[in-house]
Amino acid sequence: MRGRTKDAPDAAATSASVQRLAVLLEAGIAPPRAWELLAESGDETAAAVAGAPAGSRVGDILAVRGEAWGDVAVAWRVAETVGAPLAPSLRRFADALRDAQETRDDVAVALADPASTARLVGWLPLVAIALSLALGFDIAATLTQPAGIVCALAGLSLMLAARRWSGRLVAKAQPPADLPGVQADTVAIALSSGVSIERALAVVAAAGGGEPDDEIRDVLALSQRAGAPAVDLLRATAIEARRRRRTEGRLRAARLGSRLLLPMGLCTLPAFLLLGVAPMLLSVLAGSMPVLTAP
Repeated sequence: MRGRTKDAPDAAATSASVQRLAVLLEAGIAPPRAWELLAESGDETAAAVAGAPAGSRVGDILAVRGEAWGDVAVAWRVAETVGAPLAPSLRRFADALRDAQETRDDVAVALADPASTARLVGWLPLVAIALSLALGFDIAATLTQPAGIVCALAGLSLMLAARRWSGRLVAKAQPPADLPGVQADTVAIALSSGVSIERALAVVAAAGGGEPDDEIRDVLALSQRAGAPAVDLLRATAIEARRRRRTEGRLRAARLGSRLLLPMGLCTLPAFLLLGVAPMLLSVLAGSMPVLTAP
């Protein structure tokens, strides 16, 4: 729901902090004291909350701490407004943040192999030049000729194109930064206090959670038709959204290996031929024989 700040803490660190805060609140410790205890343990966000001027709103402080804390800020505002218990709400958000970080970790592991392979293959044209020099071909003289200059420029251009193409493919395979299911969770927090659906949606929107999407409206309509608890249906919807995000991330990572073959075949291989093989052929045709063939 918010852009990631440059120094935003990752979901794993935020999840641990939120989990500890939930435990302290469940133990009966007042929120201000709980933030102070967390700050004493070295938590930077807790220190910002504990050191804020009197009258500062916790939600406003959390909202500027990065995307993960921004989602927690929405939940905190909603819980405070409707009087929902903070500890259970925070514990569920901590679980959601941890699940989101596990999804990113799974995708990162799956992407590591094809991404590193693409980077290594991208340097092959330069390796071909070094090999030509080691074999004694006068590559420097060849590359000063018009044909050699054309080969060098075309080869370097293809190398850059391959690296940019591969980088974009890897970037597109990364999971989105937002936390899936967060809106369903916040609406569930509002409803858990016993307010009406209209009131819950208004509170979530005012807290920065945005207007409900079509999926949430469908769930709420189903709850009203069936007489089923909307809170449980919304939480199940949030869990399913996170499961879909994890599956989609793994599928993107699995498809990346085959997609990286395109820049390798269309850019890296021609660059290898232009920078490595073509100068050697031009050197031979020009009569500049390698040292290894000298008597």
